[in-house]
Amino acid sequence: MESRFFPNPYLDYPFLIIENFLTQEQCNLVVSEIQNSSTAHKAMIKSALLNSVVSPSVNEKMRKTTLYKLPEYLETLYQENFVKYQNNIENTFSMALTTATQIQALEYLEGDFYMKHADDSSEILNKEKNTTGFICVAPQRKLTTVLFVSSHETRKTDSTLHSFDGGELIFNYLYDKDGKQVSLQPKAGDMVVFPSNPCFSHEVLPVISGYRATLVQWHNCIS
Repeated sequence: MESRFFPNPYLDYPFLIIENFLTQEQCNLVVSEIQNSSTAHKAMIKSALLNSVVSPSVNEKMRKTTLYKLPEYLETLYQENFVKYQNNIENTFSMALTTATQIQALEYLEGDFYMKHADDSSEILNKEKNTTGFICVAPQRKLTTVLFVSSHETRKTDSTLHSFDGGELIFNYLYDKDGKQVSLQPKAGDMVVFPSNPCFSHEVLPVISGYRATLVQWHNCIS
């Protein structure tokens, strides 16, 4: 694994959850803008070619979700709120944030998913489909932020545009004290922050019903 960036080992958790990064009203506004946007296109995955060239492509066997561009006023709102929490993030992970990618608005409808992956690397599999290693294809990604703008709610009936069932965020190599994989079910307005390297490989389980929407960004930093 090429990336050696890890969280502070003295904290209770290796990731950070910031509650109420956006208000419910602001989250509803983001969902409304995504719904009415004409910028939709299929989300892609990255793969390395010739060591340094990265070739993104659509692969719905690996990732099935739709990507949108936020309007400028919502990007400004996001950045204004991010500044309020930047010191907390930097102190938690013992680093200084530098540059960041453009914010991605991701929409998961019923049946949409994203299989196990690392945000800065492509996974190497053997013939038996077992993981044998990783190739870093996005070294500028040191930290990942995922802001939920709809809520996970387990229901017996269909969810609304502001909630969803299924679609849990699973960390494949993180386990709790009982030996169970860490599974996050955040509410609208919650931001999850974690390192982008393969130790924090993760997946989004298929959405059962409702509407799962997130704002995702990747950050470079000096540790």
